[in-house]
Amino acid sequence: MSALFNFQSLLLVLLLLICTCAYVHQIFPTILDRNKQGLMGIFWKAARVGERLSPYISLCCVFMAVSMFVGN
Repeated sequence: MSALFNFQSLLLVLLLLICTCAYVHQIFPTILDRNKQGLMGIFWKAARVGERLSPYISLCCVFMAVSMFVGN
């Protein structure tokens, strides 16, 4: 089943996108900072969400990991 039709998988994909963008922005900030507009701006915004809401994002990642472990 596609991740777009399974809500838990969609949340997992969004969390992974946010975490990956925040990590890339921390290591290579110029890559995302020069692309704030357009389609690449989505990654810059995801990095901002990951940086500013990092405690909540990490709690969501732990919750998703536990729910995946318990669900299987």
